[in-house]
Order: sequence, then structure tokens, then C-alpha cells
Amino acid sequence: MADHIKTYQGTSRLGYKINAVGVFGFLVIFLWAMVAIFAPYLIPHPVGEIVDLDYFGPMTSDLWLGSDYLGRDVFSRILMGARFTVGISLAAVTIACTGGVVLGMCAAVIGCWFDAALSRFLDAVNSIPSKLFGLVVVAAVGSSIPVLIITLSVIYTPGAYRFARALAVNVNTMDFVTVARVRGESLFYLIGSEILPNIIRPVLADLGVRFVFIVLLLSGLSFLGLGLQPPNADWGALVRENIGGLPFAAPAVIFPSLAIASLTISVNLLIDNLPQKIRDRSEA
Repeated sequence: MADHIKTYQGTSRLGYKINAVGVFGFLVIFLWAMVAIFAPYLIPHPVGEIVDLDYFGPMTSDLWLGSDYLGRDVFSRILMGARFTVGISLAAVTIACTGGVVLGMCAAVIGCWFDAALSRFLDAVNSIPSKLFGLVVVAAVGSSIPVLIITLSVIYTPGAYRFARALAVNVNTMDFVTVARVRGESLFYLIGSEILPNIIRPVLADLGVRFVFIVLLLSGLSFLGLGLQPPNADWGALVRENIGGLPFAAPAVIFPSLAIASLTISVNLLIDNLPQKIRDRSEA
């Protein structure tokens, strides 16, 4: 009975086992995604408007999460911060994983000097600590949304490449790929029709993991003052600008931190509880 209470598993019509923990993680992610999309219509106050004469004000019926260090509505700023945090991270992980997976499959199929040269180059990029690379680039070029997206995508492309290449190399040795190559099929056919369908499931799971890493790195850069610049603010920037309220347990610094934790933990819960058919490439 205790095990039944902790985790409920059912089977959907598609044959996938549904895990209650995974469903919970998906619902939290879906909630933040909807907030990011509709944030301008959900905020009760303009994000730059001073609505409280006191700073680090308490939670009230009008200010659900209190006020920040300037007297602005924390609830409104968290909702708008979701747009930047989720949007920038999603754009960066899409570019990183798309580029890394395509390059990894090309390297596995072409092999020879192309594989060796590309792998050594991306290994060199990957050897640079991610936070150090982000700090140097943003400090040198300046902080803007395009710069952040490009920087984050460059940082995580080598990891996506390594993961996809390892999967593609295994698939590339299978008989059906050899038969397609003997038939004279093109590189694009081998990648799009033979390799990609057999690695897409673990690649999607890897995308979720890298999304978490990018959210945390973006929040770290913003906390150091090298992320989004005022008046825009993601969740990391909200923590930084309200850090002075930490001794007072101000909602302005606690709730942005909880927002970051809720998103990253939910993505991890969803990935850890994906159906076996999705997580295990042997089921592909």
C-alpha cells in the first residue's frame, strides 16, 4: 500500500507507463511555459511601476509576493522574468542541440579526417570552463539577449555533439545502414532516414538535461550582473537586485529562487520518469 501511495503508474492507450511524479513535473513545466507566453496579460502591475512606498514590503492582498528594493511588484516581475528565463534558455538549448546533433551525425557517417578535426576542435571548446567562457564573452561583447543566446548555445554545443556522435556511431555500424550505403543513398538520406529516427528519443532526453544546465548558467550570469540588464530581468537578476533583503527573509529574494528551483527540479523529475521506451535507445 505504501508503494502504491508513493508512485502511481498506469498504462496509456499508446502503451507507455505513466508515472505520477513525471506527470507532476510536466504540469509544472507546462505552467511556466504558459506564464512565459502570456506574462504581459497576467501581470497585475507594470514591472517598472513603483506600487509600494516601502521597500521589501510584505505580502498583501494587492501585492501577492510583496515589493522589491524599489517598491515594485515582485509577482509581476517574476511572471515577466519567466519569459526571459524560459525563452532564452529554450532558444539556446534548441540551437545547441540542433547544431550538436547534426554535426555529431555527420561526423559519425563521414568519419575520417572530418570526424577527427571536428572532434578535436569541439573538445578544445569544451575544455574551457563554461562559466569562465560565459563571463569573458559577455564582459567583452556586452550583455544582450542575442549575445546570451549565442554564448549559451556555443557553450553546450560540444556536449550535445559528443552525445549524438556516440549514439550515431553505434547506429552507423548496423546492417540496415550498411545496406542503405551500398544502395548509394546520399549523406542526407542516411542521416535523416536511418540515423536520426534511431537516436531521437535519447537526444530529446539529453535536451532536457541541457536545458536545466542552461537555466542555471543563465541565472548565474545574471546574478553576477552579466545577464539581462535593467529594466529587463530574469529570475537570476531578480535574486541579485534583491539580495539585500535576504537578512529580512524578503519575498523579493526568496520567490525568484523558488521559481528557478521549481523549473529545474521539474525538468529533472520529468526526465527521470520518462517512459522506458523514450529513455532507452534499445527500445527505439
